[in-house]
Amino acid sequence: MALSVRLDPVLAARVDEESKRLGISKSDLVKDALELRLGLKNPYNLLRQVRSGNPMGDSAASERTGAGLRAKLRAKRSH
Repeated sequence: MALSVRLDPVLAARVDEESKRLGISKSDLVKDALELRLGLKNPYNLLRQVRSGNPMGDSAASERTGAGLRAKLRAKRSH
């Protein structure tokens, strides 16, 4: 869903600066801020999950990353 919001120039500049500092899009920065504000994302719960020692996400995601990257680059060059 697209949402259009008007920001005052000072706030717009801060959003731009922060997104550049973090290396993320302005859209991702605003979505993250909304999720935090609306209680959809809770840093404390994430910290508890990380400290629990239980596996998170795909445990094999960081295996053989070089081979996967080479395959993607070969596929891209072949087009």
